[in-house]
Amino acid sequence: MLDYYGPMTLPKRLRFPTLLLAMALFVPSGWAQTESPANSELNSSLMYELLLAEISANNGDAGSAYQLMLDAAQKSRSDQLFERAVEIALNARSGESALQAAQAWNRAAPGSKDAQRYLLQILIGLNKLPETVEPIRRELAGLPLKERLQAINLLPRYFVRASDKTLAAKTVEQALSPELARNTTGPVAYAAIGTMRLLAGDPEAALSAATKGAALNPKAEEPVQLAMELMGSKLTGAEALVTRHLSLDASPELRLTYVRKLLEMQRYADAQTQVLQLTAAAPAFAAGWLVQGSLFMEAKQLPQAQSALEKYLALKTAAETGDSAQTDRGLTQAYFLLAQIAEQNQHPDVAEAYLARISSPQDAVRVQSQRAGILAQQGKLDEARALIRATPESQPEDARAKISAEVQLLRDHKQFEQVYEVLQQAHLANPADTDLQYDLAMAAEKLNKIAEMESLLRQVIANKPDYHQAYNALGYSLADRKIRLPEARELIQKALEFAPHDPFIMDSLGWVEFRSGNLTQAQQILQAAYQSKPDPEIAAHLGEVLWSLGEQAQARSVWQQGASQNPDNETLRETMQRLGTP
Repeated sequence: MLDYYGPMTLPKRLRFPTLLLAMALFVPSGWAQTESPANSELNSSLMYELLLAEISANNGDAGSAYQLMLDAAQKSRSDQLFERAVEIALNARSGESALQAAQAWNRAAPGSKDAQRYLLQILIGLNKLPETVEPIRRELAGLPLKERLQAINLLPRYFVRASDKTLAAKTVEQALSPELARNTTGPVAYAAIGTMRLLAGDPEAALSAATKGAALNPKAEEPVQLAMELMGSKLTGAEALVTRHLSLDASPELRLTYVRKLLEMQRYADAQTQVLQLTAAAPAFAAGWLVQGSLFMEAKQLPQAQSALEKYLALKTAAETGDSAQTDRGLTQAYFLLAQIAEQNQHPDVAEAYLARISSPQDAVRVQSQRAGILAQQGKLDEARALIRATPESQPEDARAKISAEVQLLRDHKQFEQVYEVLQQAHLANPADTDLQYDLAMAAEKLNKIAEMESLLRQVIANKPDYHQAYNALGYSLADRKIRLPEARELIQKALEFAPHDPFIMDSLGWVEFRSGNLTQAQQILQAAYQSKPDPEIAAHLGEVLWSLGEQAQARSVWQQGASQNPDNETLRETMQRLGTP
Protein backbone atom coordinates (compact mmCIF):
# COMPACT_ATOMS: atom_id res chain seq x y z
CA MET A 1 0.00 0.00 0.00
CA LEU A 2 1.29 3.42 -0.87
CA ASP A 3 1.71 5.25 2.41
CA TYR A 4 4.44 7.86 2.39
CA TYR A 5 6.64 9.38 -0.26
CA GLY A 6 9.26 10.93 1.99
CA PRO A 7 10.55 14.46 2.54
CA MET A 8 10.95 15.28 -1.15
CA THR A 9 7.19 15.13 -1.89
CA LEU A 10 6.30 18.25 -3.80
CA PRO A 11 4.23 20.79 -1.88
CA LYS A 12 0.59 21.15 -2.76
CA ARG A 13 -0.10 24.11 -4.96
CA LEU A 14 -2.78 26.62 -4.22
CA ARG A 15 -5.69 25.41 -6.33
CA PHE A 16 -8.26 27.66 -7.96
CA PRO A 17 -11.90 26.84 -7.43
CA THR A 18 -12.72 24.46 -10.23
CA LEU A 19 -14.74 26.93 -12.28
CA LEU A 20 -12.05 29.62 -12.11
CA LEU A 21 -9.39 27.08 -13.01
CA ALA A 22 -11.31 26.00 -16.06
CA MET A 23 -11.81 29.61 -17.13
CA ALA A 24 -8.13 30.34 -16.63
CA LEU A 25 -7.17 27.36 -18.73
CA PHE A 26 -9.57 27.73 -21.61
CA VAL A 27 -10.66 31.37 -21.92
CA PRO A 28 -7.99 33.64 -23.43
CA SER A 29 -7.76 36.93 -21.58
CA GLY A 30 -8.00 38.99 -24.77
CA TRP A 31 -11.54 37.94 -25.63
CA ALA A 32 -14.23 40.53 -25.29
CA GLN A 33 -17.24 39.64 -23.24
CA THR A 34 -19.46 39.67 -26.33
CA GLU A 35 -17.15 37.38 -28.30
CA SER A 36 -18.16 33.72 -28.49
CA PRO A 37 -15.19 31.32 -28.67
CA ALA A 38 -15.25 28.66 -31.37
CA ASN A 39 -14.50 25.90 -28.87
CA SER A 40 -17.08 26.98 -26.29
CA GLU A 41 -18.75 23.58 -26.44
CA LEU A 42 -15.47 21.84 -25.56
CA ASN A 43 -14.79 24.38 -22.81
CA SER A 44 -18.18 23.96 -21.26
CA SER A 45 -17.83 20.19 -21.42
CA LEU A 46 -14.50 20.31 -19.63
CA MET A 47 -15.79 22.77 -17.08
CA TYR A 48 -18.71 20.47 -16.36
CA GLU A 49 -16.35 17.48 -16.07
CA LEU A 50 -14.14 19.37 -13.61
CA LEU A 51 -17.12 20.33 -11.49
CA LEU A 52 -18.31 16.73 -11.38
CA ALA A 53 -14.78 15.60 -10.43
CA GLU A 54 -14.56 17.99 -7.50
CA ILE A 55 -18.09 17.23 -6.33
CA SER A 56 -17.26 13.52 -6.42
CA ALA A 57 -14.06 14.16 -4.46
CA ASN A 58 -15.93 16.19 -1.84
CA ASN A 59 -18.52 13.41 -1.53
CA GLY A 60 -15.84 10.79 -0.91
CA ASP A 61 -16.15 9.14 -4.34
CA ALA A 62 -12.43 9.22 -5.10
CA GLY A 63 -12.69 6.68 -7.93
CA SER A 64 -15.10 8.79 -9.99
CA ALA A 65 -13.26 11.99 -9.15
CA TYR A 66 -10.00 10.50 -10.31
CA GLN A 67 -11.35 9.20 -13.62
CA LEU A 68 -13.08 12.49 -14.42
CA MET A 69 -10.02 14.57 -13.51
CA LEU A 70 -7.59 12.37 -15.45
CA ASP A 71 -9.86 12.47 -18.49
CA ALA A 72 -10.01 16.28 -18.30
CA ALA A 73 -6.25 16.45 -17.91
CA GLN A 74 -5.63 14.28 -20.96
CA LYS A 75 -8.02 16.35 -23.06
CA SER A 76 -6.54 19.67 -21.95
CA ARG A 77 -2.92 18.52 -21.49
CA SER A 78 -2.89 20.75 -18.40
CA ASP A 79 -0.14 20.25 -15.84
CA GLN A 80 -2.43 21.52 -13.11
CA LEU A 81 -5.13 18.99 -13.88
CA PHE A 82 -2.68 16.09 -14.11
CA GLU A 83 -1.29 17.12 -10.75
CA ARG A 84 -4.81 17.26 -9.31
CA ALA A 85 -5.52 13.75 -10.64
CA VAL A 86 -2.35 12.45 -8.99
CA GLU A 87 -3.31 14.19 -5.78
CA ILE A 88 -6.79 12.65 -5.72
CA ALA A 89 -5.26 9.20 -6.15
CA LEU A 90 -2.68 9.79 -3.42
CA ASN A 91 -5.32 11.06 -1.00
CA ALA A 92 -7.27 7.88 -1.67
CA ARG A 93 -4.13 5.79 -1.00
CA SER A 94 -4.37 4.39 -4.51
CA GLY A 95 -0.76 4.12 -5.56
CA GLU A 96 -1.40 2.37 -8.85
CA SER A 97 -3.88 5.07 -9.92
CA ALA A 98 -1.39 7.77 -8.97
CA LEU A 99 1.24 5.98 -11.04
CA GLN A 100 -1.14 5.74 -14.01
CA ALA A 101 -1.82 9.49 -13.84
CA ALA A 102 1.87 10.36 -13.49
CA GLN A 103 2.74 8.17 -16.48
CA ALA A 104 0.01 9.81 -18.55
CA TRP A 105 1.33 13.20 -17.48
CA ASN A 106 4.84 12.29 -18.58
CA ARG A 107 3.57 11.14 -21.98
CA ALA A 108 1.61 14.35 -22.42
CA ALA A 109 4.41 16.63 -21.21
CA PRO A 110 7.74 14.78 -21.56
CA GLY A 111 9.68 17.92 -20.65
CA SER A 112 7.80 18.63 -17.41
CA LYS A 113 10.10 18.43 -14.39
CA ASP A 114 7.12 18.20 -12.05
CA ALA A 115 5.75 15.25 -14.00
CA GLN A 116 9.10 13.46 -13.86
CA ARG A 117 9.53 14.06 -10.14
CA TYR A 118 6.05 12.83 -9.33
CA LEU A 119 6.64 9.69 -11.37
CA LEU A 120 9.95 9.03 -9.64
CA GLN A 121 8.52 9.49 -6.16
CA ILE A 122 5.48 7.32 -6.84
CA LEU A 123 7.63 4.51 -8.21
CA ILE A 124 9.77 4.68 -5.07
CA GLY A 125 6.69 4.78 -2.86
CA LEU A 126 5.36 1.66 -4.58
CA ASN A 127 8.79 0.01 -4.13
CA LYS A 128 9.17 -0.33 -7.89
CA LEU A 129 12.77 0.76 -7.65
CA PRO A 130 14.16 -0.83 -10.84
CA GLU A 131 11.52 1.08 -12.85
CA THR A 132 13.05 4.38 -11.67
CA VAL A 133 16.27 3.86 -13.64
CA GLU A 134 15.00 5.10 -16.98
CA PRO A 135 13.08 8.12 -15.60
CA ILE A 136 16.20 9.20 -13.73
CA ARG A 137 18.43 8.84 -16.77
CA ARG A 138 15.89 10.61 -18.95
CA GLU A 139 15.59 13.55 -16.60
CA LEU A 140 19.36 13.90 -16.17
CA ALA A 141 20.00 13.72 -19.90
CA GLY A 142 17.76 16.71 -20.51
CA LEU A 143 19.46 18.99 -18.01
CA PRO A 144 22.35 21.41 -18.55
CA LEU A 145 25.50 20.53 -16.62
CA LYS A 146 24.94 22.77 -13.61
CA GLU A 147 21.37 21.56 -13.08
CA ARG A 148 22.42 17.95 -13.71
CA LEU A 149 25.03 18.15 -10.96
CA GLN A 150 22.43 19.54 -8.58
CA ALA A 151 19.93 16.82 -9.52
CA ILE A 152 22.49 14.04 -8.99
CA ASN A 153 23.47 15.51 -5.63
CA LEU A 154 19.82 15.56 -4.50
CA LEU A 155 18.97 12.07 -5.80
CA PRO A 156 19.59 10.15 -2.54
CA ARG A 157 16.91 12.25 -0.82
CA TYR A 158 14.28 10.69 -3.03
CA PHE A 159 15.25 7.20 -1.85
CA VAL A 160 15.65 7.92 1.85
CA ARG A 161 12.27 6.28 2.62
CA ALA A 162 12.76 3.27 0.37
CA SER A 163 12.18 0.11 2.40
CA ASP A 164 14.93 -1.88 0.67
CA LYS A 165 18.01 0.32 1.06
CA THR A 166 20.34 -2.21 -0.59
CA LEU A 167 18.16 -2.39 -3.70
CA ALA A 168 17.85 1.40 -3.65
CA ALA A 169 21.64 1.73 -3.64
CA LYS A 170 21.96 -0.66 -6.59
CA THR A 171 19.21 1.19 -8.44
CA VAL A 172 20.88 4.58 -8.02
CA GLU A 173 24.21 3.12 -9.13
CA GLN A 174 22.59 1.67 -12.25
CA ALA A 175 20.80 4.93 -13.01
CA LEU A 176 24.01 6.95 -12.66
CA SER A 177 26.29 4.54 -14.53
CA PRO A 178 26.40 6.79 -17.66
CA GLU A 179 27.78 9.62 -15.49
CA LEU A 180 30.55 7.73 -13.70
CA ALA A 181 33.31 7.95 -16.28
CA ARG A 182 32.99 11.71 -16.76
CA ASN A 183 35.26 14.09 -14.88
CA THR A 184 32.42 16.60 -14.74
CA THR A 185 29.65 14.45 -13.29
CA GLY A 186 31.56 11.39 -12.04
CA PRO A 187 32.61 12.75 -8.63
CA VAL A 188 29.12 13.87 -7.63
CA ALA A 189 27.65 10.62 -9.02
CA TYR A 190 30.06 8.54 -6.95
CA ALA A 191 29.20 10.64 -3.92
CA ALA A 192 25.48 9.97 -4.47
CA ILE A 193 26.16 6.25 -4.83
CA GLY A 194 28.28 6.31 -1.69
CA THR A 195 25.51 8.07 0.22
CA MET A 196 23.08 5.34 -0.82
CA ARG A 197 25.55 2.66 0.28
CA LEU A 198 25.90 4.38 3.62
CA LEU A 199 22.11 4.43 4.00
CA ALA A 200 22.18 0.70 3.23
CA GLY A 201 24.58 0.15 6.13
CA ASP A 202 27.74 -0.45 4.09
CA PRO A 203 30.25 2.25 5.06
CA GLU A 204 33.20 0.42 3.50
CA ALA A 205 31.50 0.44 0.09
CA ALA A 206 30.55 4.09 0.65
CA LEU A 207 34.19 4.98 1.26
CA SER A 208 35.17 3.08 -1.88
CA ALA A 209 32.75 5.23 -3.89
CA ALA A 210 34.10 8.41 -2.31
CA THR A 211 37.65 7.36 -3.13
CA LYS A 212 36.76 6.68 -6.78
CA GLY A 213 35.02 10.03 -7.05
CA ALA A 214 37.99 11.87 -5.60
CA ALA A 215 40.33 10.05 -8.01
CA LEU A 216 38.31 11.33 -10.98
CA ASN A 217 38.73 14.93 -9.83
CA PRO A 218 40.88 15.58 -6.73
CA LYS A 219 39.35 19.05 -6.38
CA ALA A 220 35.73 17.87 -6.31
CA GLU A 221 34.10 18.51 -2.94
CA GLU A 222 31.21 16.05 -2.97
CA PRO A 223 33.33 12.91 -2.35
CA VAL A 224 35.11 14.75 0.48
CA GLN A 225 31.81 15.70 2.07
CA LEU A 226 30.80 12.03 1.99
CA ALA A 227 34.14 11.09 3.55
CA MET A 228 33.43 13.52 6.38
CA GLU A 229 30.14 11.74 7.03
CA LEU A 230 32.12 8.51 7.31
CA MET A 231 34.66 9.84 9.80
CA GLY A 232 32.67 8.58 12.77
CA SER A 233 32.51 5.02 11.41
CA LYS A 234 36.10 4.13 12.40
CA LEU A 235 37.23 3.97 8.77
CA THR A 236 40.72 5.45 8.90
CA GLY A 237 40.73 6.05 5.16
CA ALA A 238 37.81 8.48 5.42
CA GLU A 239 39.68 11.20 7.27
CA ALA A 240 42.80 10.57 5.19
CA LEU A 241 40.76 11.39 2.08
CA VAL A 242 39.55 14.58 3.75
CA THR A 243 42.98 15.76 4.83
CA ARG A 244 44.45 15.03 1.38
CA HIS A 245 41.82 17.26 -0.17
CA LEU A 246 42.37 20.00 2.41
CA SER A 247 46.07 20.01 1.56
CA LEU A 248 45.04 21.26 -1.87
CA ASP A 249 43.33 24.57 -2.53
CA ALA A 250 40.15 23.64 -0.66
CA SER A 251 37.37 26.16 -0.18
CA PRO A 252 37.04 27.80 3.25
CA GLU A 253 33.45 26.54 3.41
CA LEU A 254 34.65 22.93 3.16
CA ARG A 255 37.37 23.55 5.74
CA LEU A 256 34.72 24.92 8.08
CA THR A 257 32.59 21.83 7.50
CA TYR A 258 35.55 19.75 8.64
CA VAL A 259 35.91 21.89 11.77
CA ARG A 260 32.24 21.38 12.58
CA LYS A 261 32.60 17.63 12.05
CA LEU A 262 35.49 17.58 14.51
CA LEU A 263 33.36 19.49 17.02
CA GLU A 264 30.51 17.04 16.48
CA MET A 265 32.98 14.25 17.28
CA GLN A 266 34.07 16.26 20.34
CA ARG A 267 37.65 16.48 19.12
CA TYR A 268 38.02 20.01 20.43
CA ALA A 269 41.79 20.31 20.24
CA ASP A 270 41.82 19.19 16.59
CA ALA A 271 38.98 21.58 15.82
CA GLN A 272 40.89 24.47 17.38
CA THR A 273 43.97 23.63 15.30
CA GLN A 274 41.96 23.46 12.10
CA VAL A 275 40.08 26.70 12.67
CA LEU A 276 43.35 28.53 13.33
CA GLN A 277 44.63 27.21 10.01
CA LEU A 278 41.36 28.25 8.36
CA THR A 279 41.50 31.87 9.53
CA ALA A 280 45.19 32.07 8.61
CA ALA A 281 44.55 30.74 5.09
CA ALA A 282 41.30 32.66 4.52
CA PRO A 283 41.34 35.78 6.74
CA ALA A 284 38.44 37.34 4.80
CA PHE A 285 36.15 34.36 5.49
CA ALA A 286 33.96 35.73 8.25
CA ALA A 287 32.42 32.47 9.48
CA GLY A 288 35.84 31.12 10.40
CA TRP A 289 36.38 33.95 12.90
CA LEU A 290 32.99 33.29 14.50
CA VAL A 291 33.85 29.63 15.11
CA GLN A 292 37.30 30.56 16.33
CA GLY A 293 35.82 33.05 18.76
CA SER A 294 33.38 30.44 20.04
CA LEU A 295 36.18 27.94 20.62
CA PHE A 296 38.35 30.47 22.43
CA MET A 297 35.33 31.36 24.55
CA GLU A 298 34.80 27.69 25.40
CA ALA A 299 38.45 27.48 26.45
CA LYS A 300 38.05 30.57 28.69
CA GLN A 301 40.57 32.49 26.59
CA LEU A 302 38.59 35.72 26.66
CA PRO A 303 41.03 38.18 25.00
CA GLN A 304 41.54 35.85 22.03
CA ALA A 305 37.79 35.21 21.81
CA GLN A 306 37.02 38.92 21.80
CA SER A 307 39.61 39.63 19.10
CA ALA A 308 38.25 36.89 16.82
CA LEU A 309 34.63 37.98 17.31
CA GLU A 310 35.45 41.61 16.61
CA LYS A 311 37.11 40.55 13.35
CA TYR A 312 33.96 38.63 12.48
CA LEU A 313 31.78 41.68 13.09
CA ALA A 314 34.09 43.90 11.05
CA LEU A 315 33.96 41.52 8.10
CA LYS A 316 30.17 41.16 8.26
CA THR A 317 29.69 44.92 8.49
CA ALA A 318 31.99 45.55 5.54
CA ALA A 319 30.41 42.83 3.40
CA GLU A 320 26.87 44.28 3.49
CA THR A 321 25.51 40.95 2.34
CA GLY A 322 21.81 41.47 2.98
CA ASP A 323 19.54 39.83 5.51
CA SER A 324 19.92 36.09 5.04
CA ALA A 325 18.93 33.93 8.00
CA GLN A 326 22.45 32.54 8.30
CA THR A 327 23.93 36.03 8.50
CA ASP A 328 21.44 37.06 11.15
CA ARG A 329 22.11 33.98 13.25
CA GLY A 330 25.85 34.52 13.02
CA LEU A 331 25.61 38.13 14.12
CA THR A 332 23.29 37.19 16.95
CA GLN A 333 25.72 34.57 18.19
CA ALA A 334 28.60 37.05 18.04
CA TYR A 335 26.65 39.64 20.05
CA PHE A 336 25.80 37.04 22.69
CA LEU A 337 29.40 35.93 23.05
CA LEU A 338 30.73 39.47 23.21
CA ALA A 339 28.12 40.31 25.85
CA GLN A 340 29.29 37.31 27.89
CA ILE A 341 32.90 38.47 27.62
CA ALA A 342 31.96 41.96 28.75
CA GLU A 343 29.96 40.53 31.65
CA GLN A 344 32.86 38.36 32.79
CA ASN A 345 35.17 41.36 32.52
CA GLN A 346 32.84 43.28 34.85
CA HIS A 347 31.60 45.68 32.15
CA PRO A 348 27.78 45.38 32.43
CA ASP A 349 27.12 48.49 30.32
CA VAL A 350 29.13 47.07 27.41
CA ALA A 351 27.33 43.75 27.77
CA GLU A 352 23.94 45.51 27.68
CA ALA A 353 24.98 47.43 24.55
CA TYR A 354 25.67 44.17 22.72
CA LEU A 355 22.42 42.59 23.92
CA ALA A 356 20.51 45.66 22.73
CA ARG A 357 21.64 44.89 19.17
CA ILE A 358 19.71 41.61 19.19
CA SER A 359 16.18 42.17 17.96
CA SER A 360 15.05 38.68 16.96
CA PRO A 361 11.92 37.60 18.91
CA GLN A 362 13.08 33.97 19.01
CA ASP A 363 16.06 35.04 21.11
CA ALA A 364 14.06 36.99 23.70
CA VAL A 365 14.46 34.35 26.42
CA ARG A 366 18.18 34.10 25.80
CA VAL A 367 18.62 37.88 25.90
CA GLN A 368 16.64 38.25 29.11
CA SER A 369 18.51 35.35 30.67
CA GLN A 370 21.80 37.06 30.01
CA ARG A 371 20.46 40.31 31.41
CA ALA A 372 19.39 38.32 34.45
CA GLY A 373 22.97 37.10 34.82
CA ILE A 374 24.17 40.70 34.92
CA LEU A 375 21.62 41.52 37.62
CA ALA A 376 22.66 38.49 39.65
CA GLN A 377 26.29 39.57 39.51
CA GLN A 378 25.17 42.84 41.07
CA GLY A 379 23.61 40.94 43.97
CA LYS A 380 20.05 41.11 42.61
CA LEU A 381 19.35 37.39 42.33
CA ASP A 382 15.63 37.58 43.12
CA GLU A 383 15.17 40.36 40.58
CA ALA A 384 17.10 38.29 38.04
CA ARG A 385 14.85 35.27 38.55
CA ALA A 386 11.77 37.45 38.23
CA LEU A 387 13.08 38.86 34.95
CA ILE A 388 13.46 35.36 33.48
CA ARG A 389 10.03 34.26 34.66
CA ALA A 390 8.36 37.40 33.26
CA THR A 391 9.82 36.94 29.77
CA PRO A 392 7.02 36.29 27.22
CA GLU A 393 7.04 32.90 25.51
CA SER A 394 6.83 33.29 21.74
CA GLN A 395 7.79 29.69 20.88
CA PRO A 396 6.79 26.30 22.34
CA GLU A 397 10.35 25.65 23.54
CA ASP A 398 10.57 28.96 25.43
CA ALA A 399 8.98 27.60 28.61
CA ARG A 400 11.64 24.90 28.83
CA ALA A 401 14.38 27.42 28.03
CA LYS A 402 13.23 29.66 30.90
CA ILE A 403 13.50 26.78 33.36
CA SER A 404 17.01 25.99 32.12
CA ALA A 405 18.02 29.64 32.38
CA GLU A 406 16.77 29.99 35.94
CA VAL A 407 18.41 26.73 36.98
CA GLN A 408 21.75 27.77 35.48
CA LEU A 409 21.52 31.14 37.20
CA LEU A 410 20.97 29.43 40.56
CA ARG A 411 23.78 26.95 39.92
CA ASP A 412 26.19 29.75 39.08
CA HIS A 413 25.45 31.28 42.48
CA LYS A 414 25.56 27.93 44.31
CA GLN A 415 21.90 28.00 45.31
CA PHE A 416 21.60 24.23 45.04
CA GLU A 417 18.53 23.81 47.26
CA GLN A 418 16.63 26.21 45.04
CA VAL A 419 17.94 24.45 41.92
CA TYR A 420 16.47 21.22 43.27
CA GLU A 421 13.13 22.87 44.08
CA VAL A 422 12.76 24.46 40.63
CA LEU A 423 13.61 21.21 38.85
CA GLN A 424 11.36 19.14 41.10
CA GLN A 425 8.38 21.38 40.32
CA ALA A 426 9.22 21.33 36.60
CA HIS A 427 9.55 17.53 36.59
CA LEU A 428 6.20 17.10 38.32
CA ALA A 429 4.62 19.30 35.66
CA ASN A 430 6.45 17.52 32.80
CA PRO A 431 7.09 13.91 33.90
CA ALA A 432 7.86 12.77 30.34
CA ASP A 433 10.69 15.28 29.87
CA THR A 434 13.83 13.13 30.06
CA ASP A 435 16.18 16.11 30.18
CA LEU A 436 14.37 17.52 33.21
CA GLN A 437 14.56 14.15 34.91
CA TYR A 438 18.30 13.99 34.27
CA ASP A 439 18.83 17.54 35.55
CA LEU A 440 16.84 16.72 38.68
CA ALA A 441 19.07 13.70 39.26
CA MET A 442 22.15 15.91 39.06
CA ALA A 443 20.58 18.38 41.49
CA ALA A 444 19.80 15.54 43.89
CA GLU A 445 23.42 14.37 43.72
CA LYS A 446 24.60 17.87 44.59
CA LEU A 447 22.53 17.71 47.78
CA ASN A 448 23.84 14.22 48.58
CA LYS A 449 20.46 12.62 47.84
CA ILE A 450 22.30 9.66 46.32
CA ALA A 451 19.48 7.13 46.38
CA GLU A 452 17.14 9.56 44.62
CA MET A 453 19.79 10.41 42.07
CA GLU A 454 20.38 6.75 41.22
CA SER A 455 16.65 6.05 40.98
CA LEU A 456 16.10 8.99 38.63
CA LEU A 457 19.03 8.05 36.40
CA ARG A 458 17.83 4.47 36.11
CA GLN A 459 14.41 5.79 35.10
CA VAL A 460 16.05 7.92 32.42
CA ILE A 461 17.93 4.89 31.08
CA ALA A 462 14.76 2.79 31.10
CA ASN A 463 12.76 5.46 29.27
CA LYS A 464 15.51 6.42 26.82
CA PRO A 465 18.15 3.68 26.46
CA ASP A 466 20.39 5.81 24.23
CA TYR A 467 20.66 8.67 26.76
CA HIS A 468 24.40 8.29 27.21
CA GLN A 469 24.74 11.11 29.78
CA ALA A 470 22.73 9.04 32.26
CA TYR A 471 25.01 6.01 31.92
CA ASN A 472 28.04 8.24 32.37
CA ALA A 473 26.64 10.14 35.36
CA LEU A 474 25.63 6.98 37.20
CA GLY A 475 28.92 5.24 36.43
CA TYR A 476 30.98 8.22 37.54
CA SER A 477 28.96 8.57 40.75
CA LEU A 478 29.67 4.94 41.65
CA ALA A 479 33.36 5.31 40.84
CA ASP A 480 33.70 8.54 42.77
CA ARG A 481 32.23 6.83 45.83
CA LYS A 482 34.51 3.79 45.26
CA ILE A 483 31.60 1.35 45.16
CA ARG A 484 30.46 -1.26 42.58
CA LEU A 485 33.42 -0.44 40.34
CA PRO A 486 32.76 -3.24 37.77
CA GLU A 487 29.23 -1.90 37.32
CA ALA A 488 30.58 1.64 37.07
CA ARG A 489 32.99 0.59 34.30
CA GLU A 490 30.21 -1.22 32.45
CA LEU A 491 27.94 1.85 32.59
CA ILE A 492 30.64 4.21 31.36
CA GLN A 493 31.69 1.86 28.56
CA LYS A 494 28.03 1.78 27.50
CA ALA A 495 28.04 5.58 27.38
CA LEU A 496 31.15 5.47 25.20
CA GLU A 497 29.34 3.25 22.71
CA PHE A 498 27.00 6.17 22.04
CA ALA A 499 29.65 8.92 22.23
CA PRO A 500 33.06 7.31 21.68
CA HIS A 501 35.00 10.58 21.48
CA ASP A 502 33.38 12.42 24.40
CA PRO A 503 36.28 13.62 26.59
CA PHE A 504 34.10 13.82 29.69
CA ILE A 505 33.05 10.18 29.37
CA MET A 506 36.70 9.28 28.76
CA ASP A 507 37.47 11.19 31.97
CA SER A 508 34.92 9.05 33.82
CA LEU A 509 36.48 5.87 32.46
CA GLY A 510 39.93 7.05 33.52
CA TRP A 511 38.58 7.77 36.98
CA VAL A 512 37.13 4.26 37.23
CA GLU A 513 40.52 2.81 36.34
CA PHE A 514 42.18 5.02 38.96
CA ARG A 515 39.72 3.93 41.63
CA SER A 516 40.35 0.32 40.56
CA GLY A 517 44.10 0.73 41.03
CA ASN A 518 44.98 0.66 37.31
CA LEU A 519 47.13 3.80 37.43
CA THR A 520 48.99 3.45 34.14
CA GLN A 521 45.80 2.77 32.19
CA ALA A 522 44.06 5.65 34.00
CA GLN A 523 46.90 7.99 33.05
CA GLN A 524 46.70 7.06 29.36
CA ILE A 525 42.92 7.54 29.22
CA LEU A 526 42.96 10.84 31.13
CA GLN A 527 45.82 12.27 29.09
CA ALA A 528 43.88 11.54 25.88
CA ALA A 529 40.77 13.15 27.37
CA TYR A 530 42.70 16.22 28.51
CA GLN A 531 44.40 16.59 25.15
CA SER A 532 40.98 16.58 23.47
CA LYS A 533 39.41 18.91 26.02
CA PRO A 534 41.67 20.73 28.52
CA ASP A 535 38.90 21.10 31.09
CA PRO A 536 39.66 21.93 34.78
CA GLU A 537 37.81 18.86 36.07
CA ILE A 538 39.75 16.55 33.76
CA ALA A 539 42.90 18.37 34.87
CA ALA A 540 42.01 17.60 38.50
CA HIS A 541 41.70 13.88 37.80
CA LEU A 542 44.78 13.66 35.58
CA GLY A 543 46.82 15.55 38.14
CA GLU A 544 45.76 13.22 40.94
CA VAL A 545 46.75 10.16 38.90
CA LEU A 546 50.14 11.73 38.10
CA TRP A 547 50.57 12.59 41.79
CA SER A 548 49.85 8.98 42.75
CA LEU A 549 52.47 7.84 40.23
CA GLY A 550 55.06 10.05 41.91
CA GLU A 551 55.09 12.71 39.20
CA GLN A 552 54.25 15.61 41.47
CA ALA A 553 55.85 18.33 39.33
CA GLN A 554 53.85 17.28 36.28
CA ALA A 555 50.70 17.05 38.40
CA ARG A 556 51.17 20.63 39.63
CA SER A 557 51.70 21.82 36.05
CA VAL A 558 48.45 20.23 34.92
CA TRP A 559 46.58 21.69 37.89
CA GLN A 560 47.97 25.16 37.18
CA GLN A 561 46.78 24.90 33.57
CA GLY A 562 43.32 23.93 34.78
CA ALA A 563 43.24 26.74 37.35
CA SER A 564 44.20 29.28 34.70
CA GLN A 565 40.96 28.42 32.92
CA ASN A 566 38.69 28.28 35.95
CA PRO A 567 40.23 28.78 39.41
CA ASP A 568 36.80 28.30 41.03
CA ASN A 569 36.24 24.76 39.74
CA GLU A 570 35.20 22.81 42.83
CA THR A 571 36.74 19.48 41.84
CA LEU A 572 40.08 21.08 41.04
CA ARG A 573 40.18 23.15 44.22
CA GLU A 574 39.22 20.19 46.43
CA THR A 575 41.87 17.98 44.81
CA MET A 576 44.65 20.52 45.23
CA GLN A 577 43.70 21.25 48.84
CA ARG A 578 43.43 17.56 49.74
CA LEU A 579 46.86 16.82 48.34
CA GLY A 580 48.40 19.85 49.99
CA THR A 581 49.02 21.93 46.88
CA PRO A 582 48.19 25.64 47.14
